[in-house]
Amino acid sequence: MDKLKRLLSIFQNQTITSIYMRGMLGIFLLVLLFTSYVVYSEYSHFDVEAKRIRDNYIKEQKARIVFDVNRVLKFITNEYYVRKHAVDEGLLKRQITNAISQLYGRPDNTGYIFIYNDKGVCLSDPVQPYNIGKNLYTFRDADGVQVIKDLIDVSMQEKGGFVTYTWVKPTTKKRSPKISYAKAFKPWGWMVGTGVYLDEVDKVISTKKEALREKLTDYLLKIATLMLLLFVIGLIGVKVINHVIRREIIQFNHFFSRAAEEHILIDDRDVKFVEFKEMVGYINSMVNEIHKRKENLKELNQKLEMKVAKKTQNLLEQNQLLAKEKGFGESLVKAQDRFIRRSIHEMNTPLAVIMTHIDIFRMKFGENRYMSHIEAGAKMIATLYDDLSYMVKKNRFNYEKEWIDFSDFLLERIRFFQEIASGNRHTMIAEVEPGLKIYFSDIELQRVIDNNLSNAIKYARKETDIYINLYREEKKIVLVFSTYSPQITDTEKIFEPFHREESQAEGFGLGLEIVKSICDTGGVAVRVSSDTEKTVFNYYFEGGDHESATA
Repeated sequence: MDKLKRLLSIFQNQTITSIYMRGMLGIFLLVLLFTSYVVYSEYSHFDVEAKRIRDNYIKEQKARIVFDVNRVLKFITNEYYVRKHAVDEGLLKRQITNAISQLYGRPDNTGYIFIYNDKGVCLSDPVQPYNIGKNLYTFRDADGVQVIKDLIDVSMQEKGGFVTYTWVKPTTKKRSPKISYAKAFKPWGWMVGTGVYLDEVDKVISTKKEALREKLTDYLLKIATLMLLLFVIGLIGVKVINHVIRREIIQFNHFFSRAAEEHILIDDRDVKFVEFKEMVGYINSMVNEIHKRKENLKELNQKLEMKVAKKTQNLLEQNQLLAKEKGFGESLVKAQDRFIRRSIHEMNTPLAVIMTHIDIFRMKFGENRYMSHIEAGAKMIATLYDDLSYMVKKNRFNYEKEWIDFSDFLLERIRFFQEIASGNRHTMIAEVEPGLKIYFSDIELQRVIDNNLSNAIKYARKETDIYINLYREEKKIVLVFSTYSPQITDTEKIFEPFHREESQAEGFGLGLEIVKSICDTGGVAVRVSSDTEKTVFNYYFEGGDHESATA
């Protein structure tokens, strides 16, 4: 399965045309590989065939020269026993050698009979008569072979023998490889032999090789023509198929674009391909489900808004009644406190339902940009819920401190707000020194980080980056939030309750008041700088060594 996934991954981010072209290229390479194999196989087979031709040729030529030598020896033997007593031996030898030189040989001056005595003196050589009478016993060819000596030696064997060497060929006047057979006529101590030049077989092989080359060239031309024809047909096919599929895909894109704005379904009669028709049912089901969930979320939000409005109205009415009674201030605070606690409780349930259904939707249908916007809004509500919850509990509950890995904690909160930042067209860039630890309440640390991230996203200019830095500076651990945002005119006043730097900005103006309260209690120094281009919040936490602090 993993191998299949890796194989399919090569098609990611590819157009249909590019996939088709890769397929055609793959087929072309396979055909080219097959053709190369055929050519290689033919040449390999020819090498074997050439060796067979050479071996057969040499075998045939050996049989021929053995026959010629034995026939000459039979003639010499017959003449010797018939005429040895009637004719002078010297005269008989001259008559025999003269007859042999006249009768044996081919028109091209090859296949002649040569005769040497056992001392290496040439007695008969019709092609090179100037060698007659010379002693060539010590003669060596270009490869160092002692030609005459070796022929005399093998001739003394019972059946004679063969010697391979180089010799000047009469027709070309050039040295050529030659194999000769020699056998002795012992009564006179003669070595009688003849040979054949081996370059003749090279001519035969060369002729056959040229014929093979012409055959393979013709074969390759036919394959190339066929490949070109198939390539042209393939291109036309790709263009036609790509046009049809592209039209279907454009139709789907148009449908999804409309489905994002309104509740519509795709008509399978408008789809041509059977495979795409099978997708229509799933797509329509998904659109119906999304529409249903959007309606449910809308209904949940409406109910939440109605409950908040009702609670607010009740509070106003109660405040008007309490204003007439004694103890107005204390009762009002209690009523507000009750309202906030009840509102928090009312918010928790629908918020949990929304977040749960978002997770279920993502597991079932994958990522969806509209659902991502809903999730970002839900996370903002969750942040507000955490602020209100903290405000209600802070005077009644003691938040215990513990050693916290500040670096990991900050990165986790940045990941939480990533979706919100993306939805507001911001990118959060974090430079966090690893392994920094502080002794602090995790709930209060989260309020400090979350409120700063929330404000950074809210007030930063559109499509600008948000920078978060965490590093050690001497004994302090410094947390920095930097944004390209409008100038803060009074950097002290922003920490007052219900203060909002921009009157149009959303929110209750409680976030930075909570942050300032936590920092004052926890001994965290705060420094804010702001000009017309950039605003920077710096928080200086007490840094420490976990091991030394717990020792």
